[in-house]
Amino acid sequence: MLTALHIENFALIDQLDLRLEAGLNVLTGETGAGKSIILDAIDAVLGGKANQRLVRSGSQKALVEATFDVPQEIHAWLAEQDLPPSDGALVLRRELTLGKTLRSRSFLNGSVATRPQLEGLRQKLVEITAQGQTVLLGSGDRQREWLDGFGGAPLGAQRQRVAEAYEAATQAKRKLDARRKADQQRRDQLELLQMHRHDLEQAQLDDPNELENLAQEHDRLNHSVDLQQNSYAAYQILYESEAGESACADLLGKAEGILIDMERYDPAITSILGMVSEALTQVEEAGRAINAYGASVEADPERLEEVEERMRQLKGLCRRFSRSLPELVAYRDEVVRSLAELSGEGQSIEALEAEVKKTQARLTDACDQLTTLRQDVAQKLETRLVNELKPLAMDRVQFEVELKPIAPTATGADGIRFLFSPNPGEPLQPLAETASGGEMSRFLLALKACFSQVDPVGTLVFDEIDVGVSGRVAQAIAEKLYQLGRQHQVLCVTHQPMVAALADAHFRVGKQVVEAAGAKGAKTDEAERTVVRVLPLSMSDRREELAQLAGGESHQQSLSFAESLLSQADSIREKV
Repeated sequence: MLTALHIENFALIDQLDLRLEAGLNVLTGETGAGKSIILDAIDAVLGGKANQRLVRSGSQKALVEATFDVPQEIHAWLAEQDLPPSDGALVLRRELTLGKTLRSRSFLNGSVATRPQLEGLRQKLVEITAQGQTVLLGSGDRQREWLDGFGGAPLGAQRQRVAEAYEAATQAKRKLDARRKADQQRRDQLELLQMHRHDLEQAQLDDPNELENLAQEHDRLNHSVDLQQNSYAAYQILYESEAGESACADLLGKAEGILIDMERYDPAITSILGMVSEALTQVEEAGRAINAYGASVEADPERLEEVEERMRQLKGLCRRFSRSLPELVAYRDEVVRSLAELSGEGQSIEALEAEVKKTQARLTDACDQLTTLRQDVAQKLETRLVNELKPLAMDRVQFEVELKPIAPTATGADGIRFLFSPNPGEPLQPLAETASGGEMSRFLLALKACFSQVDPVGTLVFDEIDVGVSGRVAQAIAEKLYQLGRQHQVLCVTHQPMVAALADAHFRVGKQVVEAAGAKGAKTDEAERTVVRVLPLSMSDRREELAQLAGGESHQQSLSFAESLLSQADSIREKV
Protein backbone atom coordinates (compact mmCIF):
# COMPACT_ATOMS: atom_id res chain seq x y z
CA MET A 1 0.00 0.00 0.00
CA LEU A 2 1.25 3.49 -0.91
CA THR A 3 1.24 5.42 2.35
CA ALA A 4 3.11 8.62 1.55
CA LEU A 5 4.24 10.61 -1.48
CA HIS A 6 6.83 13.39 -1.33
CA ILE A 7 7.39 15.51 -4.46
CA GLU A 8 9.78 18.40 -5.14
CA ASN A 9 10.04 20.52 -8.32
CA PHE A 10 8.15 18.02 -10.44
CA ALA A 11 6.23 19.62 -13.36
CA LEU A 12 4.00 22.28 -11.70
CA ILE A 13 4.53 20.92 -8.18
CA ASP A 14 7.07 22.88 -6.17
CA GLN A 15 6.68 20.79 -3.03
CA LEU A 16 4.04 18.33 -1.93
CA ASP A 17 3.62 15.84 0.88
CA LEU A 18 0.63 13.56 0.50
CA ARG A 19 -0.48 10.83 2.91
CA LEU A 20 -2.83 8.23 1.48
CA GLU A 21 -5.20 5.89 3.25
CA ALA A 22 -6.28 2.30 2.80
CA GLY A 23 -9.41 1.76 0.72
CA LEU A 24 -10.66 4.22 -1.91
CA ASN A 25 -8.63 7.43 -2.27
CA VAL A 26 -10.12 10.01 -4.64
CA LEU A 27 -8.51 13.02 -6.33
CA THR A 28 -10.90 15.66 -7.68
CA GLY A 29 -10.48 19.10 -9.18
CA GLU A 30 -11.11 21.14 -12.27
CA THR A 31 -9.91 19.93 -15.65
CA GLY A 32 -6.24 20.88 -15.95
CA ALA A 33 -5.85 21.29 -12.19
CA GLY A 34 -2.88 18.93 -12.13
CA LYS A 35 -4.47 15.68 -10.95
CA SER A 36 -2.64 13.62 -13.56
CA ILE A 37 0.68 15.11 -12.41
CA ILE A 38 0.27 13.16 -9.17
CA LEU A 39 -0.13 9.94 -11.16
CA ASP A 40 2.82 10.90 -13.38
CA ALA A 41 4.94 11.23 -10.25
CA ILE A 42 3.88 7.78 -9.05
CA ASP A 43 4.68 6.37 -12.48
CA ALA A 44 8.07 8.09 -12.47
CA VAL A 45 9.14 6.83 -9.05
CA LEU A 46 8.30 3.29 -10.19
CA GLY A 47 10.68 3.57 -13.15
CA GLY A 48 8.39 5.11 -15.79
CA LYS A 49 9.72 7.18 -18.67
CA ALA A 50 11.01 10.63 -17.80
CA ASN A 51 11.80 13.74 -19.84
CA GLN A 52 13.11 17.22 -19.17
CA ARG A 53 9.59 18.68 -18.95
CA LEU A 54 9.09 16.82 -15.67
CA VAL A 55 11.67 19.09 -13.99
CA ARG A 56 9.95 22.25 -12.81
CA SER A 57 10.84 25.34 -14.82
CA GLY A 58 13.65 27.27 -13.13
CA SER A 59 14.86 24.19 -11.22
CA GLN A 60 17.75 21.85 -11.94
CA LYS A 61 16.55 18.86 -9.98
CA ALA A 62 13.23 17.09 -9.38
CA LEU A 63 12.61 14.47 -6.72
CA VAL A 64 9.81 11.99 -6.08
CA GLU A 65 9.79 9.72 -3.03
CA ALA A 66 7.13 7.08 -2.37
CA THR A 67 6.73 5.09 0.84
CA PHE A 68 4.98 1.73 0.74
CA ASP A 69 3.73 -0.53 3.49
CA VAL A 70 4.41 -3.98 2.00
CA PRO A 71 3.58 -7.55 3.05
CA GLN A 72 6.13 -10.20 3.97
CA GLU A 73 6.12 -11.60 0.44
CA ILE A 74 7.72 -8.39 -0.82
CA HIS A 75 10.43 -8.58 1.83
CA ALA A 76 11.18 -12.15 0.73
CA TRP A 77 11.37 -11.00 -2.89
CA LEU A 78 13.78 -8.22 -1.94
CA ALA A 79 16.02 -10.79 -0.26
CA GLU A 80 15.94 -13.02 -3.37
CA GLN A 81 17.00 -10.06 -5.52
CA ASP A 82 19.83 -9.12 -3.09
CA LEU A 83 18.11 -5.78 -2.51
CA PRO A 84 18.39 -3.95 0.82
CA PRO A 85 15.75 -5.06 3.34
CA SER A 86 13.20 -2.68 4.82
CA ASP A 87 11.92 -2.35 8.36
CA GLY A 88 8.22 -2.48 7.55
CA ALA A 89 8.26 0.39 5.05
CA LEU A 90 9.76 0.33 1.57
CA VAL A 91 11.00 3.68 0.24
CA LEU A 92 11.52 4.38 -3.46
CA ARG A 93 13.15 7.60 -4.59
CA ARG A 94 13.86 8.98 -8.03
CA GLU A 95 15.98 12.02 -8.79
CA LEU A 96 15.91 13.82 -12.14
CA THR A 97 18.77 16.26 -12.75
CA LEU A 98 19.09 18.64 -15.68
CA GLY A 99 22.38 19.03 -17.54
CA LYS A 100 23.36 18.57 -21.16
CA THR A 101 21.01 15.61 -20.91
CA LEU A 102 18.51 14.52 -18.29
CA ARG A 103 20.16 12.40 -15.64
CA SER A 104 17.99 9.95 -13.72
CA ARG A 105 18.82 7.93 -10.61
CA SER A 106 16.58 5.60 -8.63
CA PHE A 107 17.03 4.37 -5.09
CA LEU A 108 15.41 1.63 -3.05
CA ASN A 109 15.77 1.99 0.72
CA GLY A 110 18.73 4.29 0.10
CA SER A 111 20.58 1.96 -2.30
CA VAL A 112 20.80 2.44 -6.06
CA ALA A 113 18.11 0.45 -7.92
CA THR A 114 18.30 -0.70 -11.54
CA ARG A 115 15.51 -0.47 -14.10
CA PRO A 116 14.88 -4.28 -14.13
CA GLN A 117 14.62 -4.24 -10.34
CA LEU A 118 12.11 -1.39 -10.47
CA GLU A 119 10.09 -3.15 -13.17
CA GLY A 120 9.92 -6.31 -11.06
CA LEU A 121 8.92 -4.32 -7.99
CA ARG A 122 6.33 -2.26 -9.89
CA GLN A 123 4.46 -5.41 -10.89
CA LYS A 124 4.07 -6.23 -7.21
CA LEU A 125 3.23 -2.77 -5.88
CA VAL A 126 1.14 -0.63 -8.24
CA GLU A 127 -0.97 -1.02 -11.37
CA ILE A 128 -2.05 2.11 -13.22
CA THR A 129 -5.17 1.93 -15.41
CA ALA A 130 -6.48 4.67 -17.64
CA GLN A 131 -9.44 4.91 -20.02
CA GLY A 132 -7.06 5.46 -22.92
CA GLN A 133 -5.67 1.92 -22.67
CA THR A 134 -7.49 0.77 -25.82
CA VAL A 135 -4.25 -0.27 -27.48
CA LEU A 136 -3.22 -2.20 -24.39
CA LEU A 137 -6.57 -3.97 -24.27
CA GLY A 138 -6.20 -5.01 -27.89
CA SER A 139 -2.79 -6.58 -27.34
CA GLY A 140 -2.89 -10.37 -27.58
CA ASP A 141 0.15 -10.59 -25.33
CA ARG A 142 -1.53 -8.46 -22.67
CA GLN A 143 -4.75 -10.44 -22.92
CA ARG A 144 -2.76 -13.65 -22.46
CA GLU A 145 -1.18 -12.20 -19.33
CA TRP A 146 -4.62 -11.29 -17.95
CA LEU A 147 -6.02 -14.74 -18.68
CA ASP A 148 -3.03 -16.50 -17.14
CA GLY A 149 -3.10 -14.18 -14.14
CA PHE A 150 -6.75 -15.06 -13.57
CA GLY A 151 -5.77 -18.74 -13.64
CA GLY A 152 -3.65 -18.26 -10.56
CA ALA A 153 -0.82 -20.49 -9.31
CA PRO A 154 -1.74 -23.77 -11.11
CA LEU A 155 -1.77 -22.11 -14.52
CA GLY A 156 1.35 -20.12 -13.66
CA ALA A 157 3.19 -23.31 -12.70
CA GLN A 158 2.21 -25.00 -15.98
CA ARG A 159 3.30 -21.94 -17.92
CA GLN A 160 6.67 -22.15 -16.18
CA ARG A 161 6.94 -25.77 -17.30
CA VAL A 162 6.15 -24.67 -20.85
CA ALA A 163 8.85 -21.99 -20.66
CA GLU A 164 11.38 -24.58 -19.48
CA ALA A 165 10.32 -27.05 -22.18
CA TYR A 166 10.55 -24.30 -24.80
CA GLU A 167 14.05 -23.39 -23.66
CA ALA A 168 15.11 -27.04 -23.80
CA ALA A 169 13.63 -27.46 -27.29
CA THR A 170 15.25 -24.22 -28.44
CA GLN A 171 18.64 -25.30 -27.12
CA ALA A 172 18.33 -28.72 -28.76
CA LYS A 173 17.37 -27.14 -32.09
CA ARG A 174 20.23 -24.66 -31.77
CA LYS A 175 22.69 -27.52 -31.16
CA LEU A 176 21.35 -29.43 -34.15
CA ASP A 177 21.59 -26.39 -36.41
CA ALA A 178 25.11 -25.68 -35.19
CA ARG A 179 26.08 -29.33 -35.71
CA ARG A 180 24.66 -29.31 -39.22
CA LYS A 181 26.49 -26.12 -40.02
CA ALA A 182 29.68 -27.45 -38.50
CA ASP A 183 29.22 -30.72 -40.38
CA GLN A 184 28.91 -28.86 -43.67
CA GLN A 185 31.93 -26.77 -42.80
CA ARG A 186 33.76 -29.98 -41.79
CA ARG A 187 32.87 -31.61 -45.10
CA ASP A 188 34.03 -28.55 -47.00
CA GLN A 189 37.26 -28.45 -45.02
CA LEU A 190 37.78 -32.18 -45.43
CA GLU A 191 37.36 -31.87 -49.17
CA LEU A 192 39.85 -29.01 -49.31
CA LEU A 193 42.40 -30.75 -47.08
CA GLN A 194 42.07 -34.02 -48.98
CA MET A 195 42.80 -32.15 -52.20
CA HIS A 196 45.80 -30.48 -50.58
CA ARG A 197 47.08 -33.79 -49.24
CA HIS A 198 46.70 -35.42 -52.65
CA ASP A 199 48.64 -32.67 -54.35
CA LEU A 200 51.35 -32.56 -51.71
CA GLU A 201 51.75 -36.30 -51.46
CA GLN A 202 51.83 -36.62 -55.22
CA ALA A 203 54.69 -34.11 -55.20
CA GLN A 204 56.62 -36.42 -52.83
CA LEU A 205 57.84 -33.67 -50.57
CA ASP A 206 60.40 -35.38 -48.37
CA ASP A 207 63.45 -33.09 -48.31
CA PRO A 208 62.94 -29.49 -47.14
CA ASN A 209 66.22 -28.57 -48.92
CA GLU A 210 65.32 -30.24 -52.20
CA LEU A 211 64.76 -27.02 -54.10
CA GLU A 212 68.12 -25.66 -53.02
CA ASN A 213 69.83 -28.91 -54.00
CA LEU A 214 68.09 -28.94 -57.36
CA ALA A 215 69.24 -25.40 -58.02
CA GLN A 216 72.82 -26.50 -57.45
CA GLU A 217 72.41 -29.55 -59.70
CA HIS A 218 70.80 -27.39 -62.34
CA ASP A 219 73.81 -25.07 -62.35
CA ARG A 220 76.19 -28.05 -62.65
CA LEU A 221 74.28 -29.65 -65.51
CA ASN A 222 73.81 -26.37 -67.28
CA HIS A 223 77.59 -25.68 -67.18
CA SER A 224 78.94 -29.23 -67.70
CA VAL A 225 81.21 -28.32 -70.67
CA ASP A 226 82.76 -25.43 -68.80
CA LEU A 227 83.29 -27.63 -65.77
CA GLN A 228 85.03 -30.31 -67.89
CA GLN A 229 87.33 -27.80 -69.58
CA ASN A 230 88.19 -26.02 -66.36
CA SER A 231 88.79 -29.33 -64.60
CA TYR A 232 91.31 -30.37 -67.27
CA ALA A 233 93.04 -26.97 -67.11
CA ALA A 234 93.30 -27.15 -63.35
CA TYR A 235 94.65 -30.71 -63.59
CA GLN A 236 97.41 -29.61 -65.93
CA ILE A 237 98.41 -26.77 -63.66
CA LEU A 238 98.43 -28.94 -60.57
CA TYR A 239 99.74 -32.27 -61.77
CA GLU A 240 100.61 -32.80 -65.42
CA SER A 241 101.23 -30.01 -67.93
CA GLU A 242 101.23 -30.69 -71.66
CA ALA A 243 102.41 -27.21 -72.68
CA GLY A 244 106.08 -27.78 -71.83
CA GLU A 245 105.73 -25.90 -68.59
CA SER A 246 106.32 -27.47 -65.21
CA ALA A 247 103.20 -28.37 -63.23
CA CYS A 248 102.81 -27.37 -59.62
CA ALA A 249 103.56 -30.94 -58.49
CA ASP A 250 106.80 -30.99 -60.50
CA LEU A 251 107.94 -27.71 -59.00
CA LEU A 252 107.11 -28.81 -55.46
CA GLY A 253 109.00 -32.08 -56.12
CA LYS A 254 112.13 -30.14 -57.16
CA ALA A 255 111.80 -27.90 -54.09
CA GLU A 256 111.44 -30.97 -51.89
CA GLY A 257 114.70 -32.46 -53.31
CA ILE A 258 116.60 -29.25 -52.68
CA LEU A 259 115.35 -29.06 -49.09
CA ILE A 260 116.35 -32.69 -48.47
CA ASP A 261 119.94 -31.84 -49.46
CA MET A 262 119.89 -28.77 -47.24
CA GLU A 263 118.58 -30.72 -44.26
CA ARG A 264 121.78 -32.77 -44.20
CA TYR A 265 123.69 -29.64 -43.27
CA ASP A 266 121.06 -27.79 -41.16
CA PRO A 267 118.32 -29.50 -39.14
CA ALA A 268 116.42 -26.16 -39.03
CA ILE A 269 115.24 -26.94 -42.59
CA THR A 270 113.25 -29.96 -41.35
CA SER A 271 110.09 -28.05 -40.54
CA ILE A 272 110.15 -26.30 -43.90
CA LEU A 273 110.72 -29.59 -45.63
CA GLY A 274 107.67 -31.01 -43.85
CA MET A 275 105.43 -28.23 -45.09
CA VAL A 276 106.63 -28.59 -48.67
CA SER A 277 106.26 -32.37 -48.57
CA GLU A 278 102.71 -32.00 -47.22
CA ALA A 279 101.89 -29.42 -49.89
CA LEU A 280 103.21 -31.76 -52.56
CA THR A 281 101.03 -34.58 -51.27
CA GLN A 282 97.92 -32.34 -51.23
CA VAL A 283 98.62 -31.00 -54.72
CA GLU A 284 99.05 -34.52 -56.07
CA GLU A 285 95.75 -35.59 -54.38
CA ALA A 286 94.00 -32.46 -55.69
CA GLY A 287 95.29 -33.17 -59.18
CA ARG A 288 94.03 -36.73 -59.14
CA ALA A 289 90.66 -35.56 -57.67
CA ILE A 290 90.13 -32.83 -60.22
CA ASN A 291 91.04 -35.28 -62.96
CA ALA A 292 88.47 -37.74 -61.65
CA TYR A 293 85.86 -34.96 -61.28
CA GLY A 294 86.45 -33.84 -64.86
CA ALA A 295 86.06 -37.38 -66.08
CA SER A 296 82.76 -37.69 -64.19
CA VAL A 297 81.20 -34.50 -65.53
CA GLU A 298 79.07 -35.29 -68.54
CA ALA A 299 76.45 -33.36 -70.42
CA ASP A 300 73.00 -34.89 -69.55
CA PRO A 301 70.17 -33.00 -71.31
CA GLU A 302 67.50 -35.42 -70.08
CA ARG A 303 68.51 -35.01 -66.45
CA LEU A 304 68.69 -31.25 -66.91
CA GLU A 305 65.13 -31.28 -68.21
CA GLU A 306 64.01 -33.42 -65.27
CA VAL A 307 65.62 -31.01 -62.82
CA GLU A 308 64.02 -27.99 -64.46
CA GLU A 309 60.58 -29.67 -64.45
CA ARG A 310 60.90 -30.60 -60.78
CA MET A 311 61.96 -27.07 -59.91
CA ARG A 312 58.95 -25.67 -61.77
CA GLN A 313 56.67 -28.09 -59.88
CA LEU A 314 58.07 -27.17 -56.49
CA LYS A 315 58.05 -23.44 -57.15
CA GLY A 316 54.46 -23.68 -58.41
CA LEU A 317 53.39 -25.41 -55.18
CA CYS A 318 55.19 -22.78 -53.12
CA ARG A 319 53.37 -19.98 -54.95
CA ARG A 320 50.01 -21.75 -54.71
CA PHE A 321 50.23 -22.27 -50.96
CA SER A 322 52.21 -19.07 -50.28
CA ARG A 323 54.84 -21.02 -48.41
CA SER A 324 58.53 -21.81 -48.75
CA LEU A 325 59.45 -25.45 -49.42
CA PRO A 326 60.35 -26.19 -45.75
CA GLU A 327 57.03 -24.60 -44.69
CA LEU A 328 55.23 -26.63 -47.34
CA VAL A 329 56.68 -29.88 -46.01
CA ALA A 330 55.53 -28.88 -42.49
CA TYR A 331 52.08 -27.97 -43.87
CA ARG A 332 51.84 -31.40 -45.51
CA ASP A 333 52.31 -33.00 -42.08
CA GLU A 334 49.76 -30.58 -40.58
CA VAL A 335 47.20 -31.52 -43.25
CA VAL A 336 47.62 -35.19 -42.39
CA ARG A 337 47.01 -34.47 -38.69
CA SER A 338 43.98 -32.23 -39.40
CA LEU A 339 42.42 -34.89 -41.61
CA ALA A 340 42.78 -37.42 -38.83
CA GLU A 341 41.08 -35.05 -36.38
CA LEU A 342 38.24 -34.09 -38.73
CA SER A 343 37.54 -37.69 -39.56
CA GLY A 344 36.56 -38.32 -35.96
CA GLU A 345 33.01 -37.00 -35.31
CA GLY A 346 31.42 -35.80 -32.07
CA GLN A 347 27.76 -36.33 -31.26
CA SER A 348 26.06 -37.57 -34.40
CA ILE A 349 23.42 -35.58 -36.23
CA GLU A 350 21.06 -38.51 -35.78
CA ALA A 351 21.43 -38.32 -31.99
CA LEU A 352 20.83 -34.56 -32.04
CA GLU A 353 17.78 -34.98 -34.28
CA ALA A 354 16.42 -37.52 -31.82
CA GLU A 355 16.98 -35.05 -28.98
CA VAL A 356 15.13 -32.33 -30.90
CA LYS A 357 12.18 -34.66 -31.47
CA LYS A 358 12.13 -35.58 -27.80
CA THR A 359 12.22 -31.98 -26.56
CA GLN A 360 9.63 -30.91 -29.14
CA ALA A 361 7.35 -33.70 -27.94
CA ARG A 362 7.77 -32.52 -24.33
CA LEU A 363 7.04 -28.95 -25.40
CA THR A 364 3.94 -30.02 -27.31
CA ASP A 365 2.69 -32.01 -24.34
CA ALA A 366 3.34 -29.11 -21.93
CA CYS A 367 1.58 -26.70 -24.32
CA ASP A 368 -1.39 -29.06 -24.62
CA GLN A 369 -1.74 -29.19 -20.84
CA LEU A 370 -1.48 -25.40 -20.68
CA THR A 371 -4.14 -25.05 -23.37
CA THR A 372 -6.47 -27.32 -21.40
CA LEU A 373 -5.97 -25.22 -18.28
CA ARG A 374 -6.52 -22.02 -20.24
CA GLN A 375 -9.73 -23.30 -21.77
CA ASP A 376 -11.09 -24.01 -18.30
CA VAL A 377 -9.89 -20.64 -16.94
CA ALA A 378 -11.29 -18.86 -20.03
CA GLN A 379 -14.78 -20.21 -19.31
CA LYS A 380 -14.53 -19.06 -15.70
CA LEU A 381 -13.28 -15.61 -16.75
CA GLU A 382 -16.09 -15.27 -19.30
CA THR A 383 -18.72 -16.04 -16.64
CA ARG A 384 -17.08 -13.89 -13.99
CA LEU A 385 -16.54 -10.89 -16.25
CA VAL A 386 -20.09 -10.92 -17.58
CA ASN A 387 -21.36 -11.02 -13.98
CA GLU A 388 -19.11 -8.08 -13.10
CA LEU A 389 -20.37 -6.11 -16.11
CA LYS A 390 -24.08 -6.62 -15.41
CA PRO A 391 -24.21 -4.16 -12.48
CA LEU A 392 -22.42 -1.66 -14.73
CA ALA A 393 -25.50 -1.33 -17.00
CA MET A 394 -24.15 -3.95 -19.42
CA ASP A 395 -26.51 -6.78 -18.48
CA ARG A 396 -26.77 -8.21 -22.03
CA VAL A 397 -23.12 -8.05 -22.95
CA GLN A 398 -21.39 -11.00 -24.57
CA PHE A 399 -17.76 -11.83 -23.88
CA GLU A 400 -15.61 -14.69 -25.09
CA VAL A 401 -11.96 -15.63 -24.75
CA GLU A 402 -10.83 -17.07 -28.08
CA LEU A 403 -7.92 -19.52 -28.10
CA LYS A 404 -6.39 -20.24 -31.51
CA PRO A 405 -3.48 -22.64 -32.10
CA ILE A 406 -0.15 -21.02 -32.92
CA ALA A 407 3.41 -22.29 -33.14
CA PRO A 408 4.73 -23.11 -29.65
CA THR A 409 6.45 -20.27 -27.83
CA ALA A 410 7.78 -19.75 -24.32
CA THR A 411 4.22 -18.74 -23.30
CA GLY A 412 2.45 -21.67 -24.93
CA ALA A 413 0.81 -22.50 -28.23
CA ASP A 414 -2.29 -20.32 -27.90
CA GLY A 415 -3.15 -17.07 -29.60
CA ILE A 416 -5.46 -15.18 -27.21
CA ARG A 417 -8.19 -12.73 -28.25
CA PHE A 418 -10.88 -11.12 -26.13
CA LEU A 419 -14.09 -10.94 -28.17
CA PHE A 420 -16.82 -8.56 -27.10
CA SER A 421 -20.36 -7.60 -28.09
CA PRO A 422 -22.09 -4.93 -25.99
CA ASN A 423 -25.43 -5.19 -27.80
CA PRO A 424 -27.77 -8.16 -28.35
CA GLY A 425 -27.76 -9.47 -31.90
CA GLU A 426 -24.35 -8.02 -32.71
CA PRO A 427 -21.54 -10.49 -33.50
CA LEU A 428 -18.55 -10.88 -31.24
CA GLN A 429 -15.66 -8.70 -32.35
CA PRO A 430 -12.16 -8.00 -30.99
CA LEU A 431 -12.55 -5.90 -27.87
CA ALA A 432 -10.51 -2.87 -28.94
CA GLU A 433 -12.46 -2.62 -32.22
CA THR A 434 -15.89 -2.81 -30.63
CA ALA A 435 -16.10 -1.10 -27.25
CA SER A 436 -16.84 2.63 -26.95
CA GLY A 437 -14.97 4.81 -24.47
CA GLY A 438 -17.57 4.36 -21.74
CA GLU A 439 -17.84 0.64 -22.40
CA MET A 440 -14.06 0.34 -22.31
CA SER A 441 -14.02 2.08 -18.94
CA ARG A 442 -16.52 -0.36 -17.50
CA PHE A 443 -14.74 -3.32 -19.08
CA LEU A 444 -11.42 -2.29 -17.53
CA LEU A 445 -13.04 -1.85 -14.14
CA ALA A 446 -14.82 -5.20 -14.36
CA LEU A 447 -11.58 -6.84 -15.42
CA LYS A 448 -9.80 -5.43 -12.37
CA ALA A 449 -12.66 -6.67 -10.21
CA CYS A 450 -12.20 -10.16 -11.63
CA PHE A 451 -8.56 -10.09 -10.62
CA SER A 452 -9.14 -8.61 -7.18
CA GLN A 453 -8.91 -12.03 -5.51
CA VAL A 454 -5.81 -13.22 -7.38
CA ASP A 455 -3.96 -9.98 -8.14
CA PRO A 456 -1.00 -9.51 -5.74
CA VAL A 457 -0.72 -5.78 -6.52
CA GLY A 458 -1.50 -3.76 -3.42
CA THR A 459 -2.38 -0.42 -5.06
CA LEU A 460 -4.65 0.10 -8.06
CA VAL A 461 -4.59 3.51 -9.75
CA PHE A 462 -7.45 4.61 -12.05
CA ASP A 463 -7.01 7.76 -14.09
CA GLU A 464 -10.44 9.15 -15.05
CA ILE A 465 -11.75 5.70 -15.87
CA ASP A 466 -15.30 6.99 -15.37
CA VAL A 467 -15.14 9.66 -18.11
CA GLY A 468 -18.08 9.48 -20.52
CA VAL A 469 -20.57 7.82 -18.16
CA SER A 470 -23.27 9.26 -15.97
CA GLY A 471 -26.34 8.44 -13.91
CA ARG A 472 -26.86 4.78 -13.03
CA VAL A 473 -23.66 3.71 -14.77
CA ALA A 474 -21.63 6.24 -12.79
CA GLN A 475 -23.13 4.90 -9.56
CA ALA A 476 -22.35 1.31 -10.60
CA ILE A 477 -18.73 2.30 -11.32
CA ALA A 478 -18.53 4.03 -7.96
CA GLU A 479 -19.79 0.94 -6.17
CA LYS A 480 -17.32 -1.24 -8.07
CA LEU A 481 -14.42 1.04 -7.16
CA TYR A 482 -15.50 0.99 -3.53
CA GLN A 483 -15.69 -2.81 -3.59
CA LEU A 484 -12.19 -2.98 -5.04
CA GLY A 485 -11.09 -0.73 -2.20
CA ARG A 486 -12.04 -3.44 0.27
CA GLN A 487 -9.30 -5.73 -1.12
CA HIS A 488 -6.80 -3.21 -2.50
CA GLN A 489 -5.79 0.35 -1.97
CA VAL A 490 -7.44 2.31 -4.80
CA LEU A 491 -6.34 5.74 -5.99
CA CYS A 492 -8.79 7.28 -8.44
CA VAL A 493 -8.83 10.54 -10.39
CA THR A 494 -12.49 11.30 -11.05
CA HIS A 495 -15.04 13.89 -12.09
CA GLN A 496 -18.00 11.80 -10.87
CA PRO A 497 -19.63 13.06 -7.65
CA MET A 498 -20.84 9.58 -6.71
CA VAL A 499 -17.33 8.13 -6.92
CA ALA A 500 -16.02 10.97 -4.74
CA ALA A 501 -18.87 10.48 -2.26
CA LEU A 502 -17.81 6.85 -1.66
CA ALA A 503 -14.16 7.74 -1.03
CA ASP A 504 -12.47 6.70 2.17
CA ALA A 505 -10.11 9.64 1.66
CA HIS A 506 -10.87 12.64 -0.56
CA PHE A 507 -8.27 15.11 -1.88
CA ARG A 508 -8.84 18.30 -3.85
CA VAL A 509 -6.23 19.17 -6.47
CA GLY A 510 -5.99 22.75 -7.69
CA LYS A 511 -3.64 25.33 -9.13
CA GLN A 512 -2.57 28.47 -7.33
CA VAL A 513 -0.61 31.48 -8.49
CA VAL A 514 2.02 32.36 -5.92
CA GLU A 515 4.76 34.94 -5.67
CA ALA A 516 8.02 33.65 -7.13
CA ALA A 517 10.93 33.19 -4.76
CA GLY A 518 13.02 36.38 -4.58
CA ALA A 519 10.45 38.44 -6.49
CA LYS A 520 8.78 40.24 -3.58
CA GLY A 521 7.55 43.65 -4.60
CA ALA A 522 7.92 42.93 -8.32
CA LYS A 523 4.97 43.75 -10.58
CA THR A 524 5.84 41.67 -13.63
CA ASP A 525 4.42 38.36 -14.78
CA GLU A 526 7.76 36.70 -14.00
CA ALA A 527 7.21 37.53 -10.33
CA GLU A 528 4.39 34.96 -10.18
CA ARG A 529 4.47 31.19 -10.53
CA THR A 530 1.73 28.58 -10.89
CA VAL A 531 1.87 25.68 -8.45
CA VAL A 532 -0.27 22.62 -7.79
CA ARG A 533 -1.70 22.12 -4.33
CA VAL A 534 -3.37 19.00 -2.92
CA LEU A 535 -5.60 19.33 0.14
CA PRO A 536 -7.19 16.51 2.18
CA LEU A 537 -10.85 17.35 2.66
CA SER A 538 -12.84 17.27 5.87
CA MET A 539 -16.50 16.29 5.79
CA SER A 540 -17.65 19.91 5.36
CA ASP A 541 -15.02 20.46 2.67
CA ARG A 542 -16.23 17.32 0.91
CA ARG A 543 -19.78 18.67 0.75
CA GLU A 544 -18.50 21.82 -0.92
CA GLU A 545 -16.37 19.81 -3.38
CA LEU A 546 -19.23 17.43 -4.24
CA ALA A 547 -21.49 20.41 -4.77
CA GLN A 548 -18.93 21.85 -7.18
CA LEU A 549 -18.73 18.53 -9.05
CA ALA A 550 -22.50 18.12 -9.21
CA GLY A 551 -23.34 21.69 -10.19
CA GLY A 552 -26.99 22.84 -10.12
CA GLU A 553 -29.20 25.86 -10.52
CA SER A 554 -28.10 27.24 -7.17
CA HIS A 555 -25.37 26.55 -4.69
CA GLN A 556 -27.96 25.44 -2.12
CA GLN A 557 -29.35 22.89 -4.53
CA SER A 558 -25.84 21.62 -5.15
CA LEU A 559 -25.20 21.31 -1.42
CA SER A 560 -28.46 19.44 -0.98
CA PHE A 561 -27.49 17.08 -3.77
CA ALA A 562 -24.09 16.61 -2.15
CA GLU A 563 -25.78 15.69 1.13
CA SER A 564 -27.91 13.14 -0.66
CA LEU A 565 -24.83 11.66 -2.33
CA LEU A 566 -23.10 11.25 1.02
CA SER A 567 -26.19 9.62 2.50
CA GLN A 568 -26.43 7.33 -0.50
CA ALA A 569 -22.75 6.48 -0.09
CA ASP A 570 -23.35 5.51 3.54
CA SER A 571 -26.13 3.17 2.42
CA ILE A 572 -23.87 1.56 -0.18
CA ARG A 573 -21.12 1.06 2.41
CA GLU A 574 -23.54 -0.79 4.64
CA LYS A 575 -24.46 -3.16 1.81
CA VAL A 576 -20.88 -3.93 0.70
